Amino acid sequence: MPFLEAIKLAISAILAHKLRSFLTLLGVIFGVATVIVVVSLIEGFNAYVDEKIANIGTNAFAVQKYSIEDFSSVAALNAARRRNKDVTLDDAKALARGGSIQDVGAQEDSGGDVKFGPINLFRVHISATTPNIADIERIEAREGRYFNKIDEDERRSVTFVGADVADKLFPTANPLGQTIRIDGRSFEIIGVGKAKGSVFGQPQDMYVSMPLSTFLAFYGSRRSINLSVTSTSQETYDDAVEEARVVMRTRRKLPASEKDNFGIITPSAINELRDKIFGTIQIAAIGITSISLVVGGIVIMNIMLVSVTERTKEIGIRKSIGARRTDILKQFLAESSLLSLLGGAIGISIAYLLAKLVAVLTPVPTVLPLFAVMVALVVSATVGLVSGVYPAWRAAKLDPIEALRAE
Repeated sequence: MPFLEAIKLAISAILAHKLRSFLTLLGVIFGVATVIVVVSLIEGFNAYVDEKIANIGTNAFAVQKYSIEDFSSVAALNAARRRNKDVTLDDAKALARGGSIQDVGAQEDSGGDVKFGPINLFRVHISATTPNIADIERIEAREGRYFNKIDEDERRSVTFVGADVADKLFPTANPLGQTIRIDGRSFEIIGVGKAKGSVFGQPQDMYVSMPLSTFLAFYGSRRSINLSVTSTSQETYDDAVEEARVVMRTRRKLPASEKDNFGIITPSAINELRDKIFGTIQIAAIGITSISLVVGGIVIMNIMLVSVTERTKEIGIRKSIGARRTDILKQFLAESSLLSLLGGAIGISIAYLLAKLVAVLTPVPTVLPLFAVMVALVVSATVGLVSGVYPAWRAAKLDPIEALRAE
């Protein structure tokens, strides 16, 4: 029997029992939809981390007081607080002399209250940076400009505000040139940043930036700052990271046997931490939801066994007029595979709609890669094929004389 003929017979059998076929499909539909939704959420989370968190700048990495490992537990963080020295502007100047290092920017973060007229914004993110952070972290202005070296050197009271701050304080007016108060001090707005959206529901545009020198003069200079370092090229990135480590260890007079008392944060380190924390959870989630596919396969096997019993006489007639065992086997395997494949396609469609709905209604990102869709179709067809093997084998080995006697 040609394969196309087996498919036609399978379609006819499915359409002849529409309700039963639909109920059979439900197990595979829910199984595939559940797995695809979970994969979509996982892939969306990974892509979100790559785009919003790990993307700290072109050929860039961070040097700060704590390493990623220091945040692994409360005990490790407390030990790091006692052991690690503050990162200072002198460290930034020393790093800037590295051969593979192109630029070093410094920044510090805090929280404060912002006021304009009767409007008050509480606990707004205050970002204090050197001017070159705008280039390192690709900060873009919607209006105006970021502060420059003159603003930094002269400790000017100027600020670059986020889009949300500008929209809340000046819903109808132009914010440029306006004077706002940050923790009671007057600052002139010289620029408004382009909207960046949110990260897991946390707004990224509710901030005010000021020159780091101004911030240290107002809030005190005895604090650790964070450094953003860039390499001269992608090829020298690893060399720049190693140079930064050597410079920091040399400045702190650390012996070779002692571990770093500072942190160097790279995108790969962030991704490794993500995989370490969520890798097992992701595998477990996919494994648990995949159980529903097994249940769907069992349902298909059960229905196919019933189908073989019901169609015993049909099988006898086919065999009596020349159908071979392989023909009967193909017919029932095609039917079970087609059922499962159809269920997989419907499940993927439902999962796609659910993923879009989740992305619209919640801050949770979703991504549905084409590879996952193809794998889901292949797996669902395989489940149907495997589930149909035993019923098809039973149908193929029926004796035609005994089959013709069946009522």
